[in-house]
Amino acid sequence: MVGGILVWALQIAVVLVLAFLLVYYGGEQIRNVGNSMSPTLADGDVVLVNRLIYKLRSPQMGDLVVFKPNGNENSHFYIKRVVGTPGDTVQIIEGFLYVNEELVTDLPVSRVSSPGMAQEPVTVEEGSYFVIGDNPDSSEDSRHADVGNVRLEDIEGQAWYILSPSEHRGKLD
Repeated sequence: MVGGILVWALQIAVVLVLAFLLVYYGGEQIRNVGNSMSPTLADGDVVLVNRLIYKLRSPQMGDLVVFKPNGNENSHFYIKRVVGTPGDTVQIIEGFLYVNEELVTDLPVSRVSSPGMAQEPVTVEEGSYFVIGDNPDSSEDSRHADVGNVRLEDIEGQAWYILSPSEHRGKLD
């Protein structure tokens, strides 16, 4: 009898620990603010953040990262797309995004009317990432001096799923 109760208690404890880890690492909810990620995300969309992934691998080109600019704890979370990884050179020429002098065509980043700091080539430092919104004309991102390249330690995780509203629900690419 006592052995059965201990097995049952152990099973409950394992389930609770697994549930906690799942929610902590894959279920943090962040609300998207503004239209900088349109059409991928709309203002007010609630996304789930994978906080474990960048402990296992580095952010990749095209990832949607969640971060606080310059680690500012008083800021809201930003969600932007990685377009430059350490060592890359990013530049915007005549409204088009170039990485390492090659035109980027496989990301949903629309034409950029304001290149900001990326008017000249920007080299991404080690441990940092160049990020931009899918709707760059409404985005405060790495082109702006107050955001700049995003340090890995300032990245909370990867946005991976739209939780609400229900008409937008689904996995993010």
